[in-house]
Amino acid sequence: MTRAARSGFTGELWAAGEPVYRHILIHPFLGGLSDGTLDLQAFRFYVVEDAYYLTQFARTLSVLASKAPRDEWIVAFDRDAIGSLEAERALHESYFRDFGLSEQEIRARPPAPTNLAYTSYLLATVHSSPFVEALSAVLPCYWIYAEVGKALARKGSPNPLYQRWIDNYGSEAYDATVEAILGIMDEAAKEEGPKSRANMIRHFVTTSRWEWMFWDMGYRQEAWPI
Repeated sequence: MTRAARSGFTGELWAAGEPVYRHILIHPFLGGLSDGTLDLQAFRFYVVEDAYYLTQFARTLSVLASKAPRDEWIVAFDRDAIGSLEAERALHESYFRDFGLSEQEIRARPPAPTNLAYTSYLLATVHSSPFVEALSAVLPCYWIYAEVGKALARKGSPNPLYQRWIDNYGSEAYDATVEAILGIMDEAAKEEGPKSRANMIRHFVTTSRWEWMFWDMGYRQEAWPI
């Protein structure tokens, strides 16, 4: 499915964020995943940072679930907070074994500036905003990873570590999860007025930019300057 051609409000969101997505697709981090040339230390850095991100993202989804106006949406986001965290932690733990990283070492390392800023933005937005706006802020993480996963899956990678990552986000199971979230977004946005929709677009574009910055952070192995 080509989601760039979606109707409904998610189509408007994608149109607003698509210029950012185009920059994401040509980022050297993703190019290096695909052709196998990405510095292994950059990928190691990214995996450790992503473990912190996922914990904060799960917290964000739990708050989002508490604000959901429908019972089935509460269940969906609570289930996704648990299920995605467990599934992706299993993936990361396999990388931690590959890299010889311990749980203590991972927990002892403070998150990089971009990681801390992005997750703080998500948590602040979900706590302070109504459900629809909070959902628009978390949507790029779901959606962009699915589109990136599918784009990279068409090419594959000669590096088995990188191919494992691609297989996770390019899978039909992950695609189905994202499609369900997009359906909730379209349904939730139906009764929203111009001001709310403008805020939703603003959050969507902002966190799409944070997604680009997250991969760039990994590529540069970003450190605190002081």
